[in-house]
Amino acid sequence: MLIQILCDNPSSWILPYAELLMADLKQMGHTVWLYTDAQKVMEGDILVMLSCEKIFKKLALNTHNLVVHESALPAGKGWSPLTWQVLEGKSHIPVTLIEAVEKVDAGPIYGQVLIELNGTELVEELRDKQGKATIQLIQEFVKKHPTNKGAKQEGEESFYPRRKPQDSQLDLNKTLGEQFNLLRVCDNERYPAWFEINGQKFILKIYKTE
Repeated sequence: MLIQILCDNPSSWILPYAELLMADLKQMGHTVWLYTDAQKVMEGDILVMLSCEKIFKKLALNTHNLVVHESALPAGKGWSPLTWQVLEGKSHIPVTLIEAVEKVDAGPIYGQVLIELNGTELVEELRDKQGKATIQLIQEFVKKHPTNKGAKQEGEESFYPRRKPQDSQLDLNKTLGEQFNLLRVCDNERYPAWFEINGQKFILKIYKTE
């Protein structure tokens, strides 16, 4: 098959996992292309969209258009579902493979795996679990093709908003323990945790000891 992988953010953390997926699918005998430019997507069999920031509308080009979403759909649609669920204190987070349709995060479900957290993972480790689950789901779909059957989403839907810089602000009236989940999901370089005293903003970075 001709399989295309699209990640429209060239600086996305998921690109190394997209490259691993591409290598694995090539070993399975498929022709695989990885793009960061949506304009390069051509007619093919499967298009995999990973952490895309813009809506891809040319769904008719490929037989299947796959998206991975980290929630128990239809609950948790929208932005950064894994992050929001870590903030909610969840330790078991579903990663769901769906067909992309015109309505965002509304397509049929092809598969689901569970990420298990011990409560100490920082953002890099959370991403690693997410990336590996993503590869697993897509590999399983490709192996089963063309016998995959999607299941309709059922249940009450909910939506997560897009995270903003103020969502990484620490509350000086709370302990670090109370805000540890917020520290876990902050990116030390792109969106670090921060706080403000007397009008001055301070950044707080977090690392694990060896």
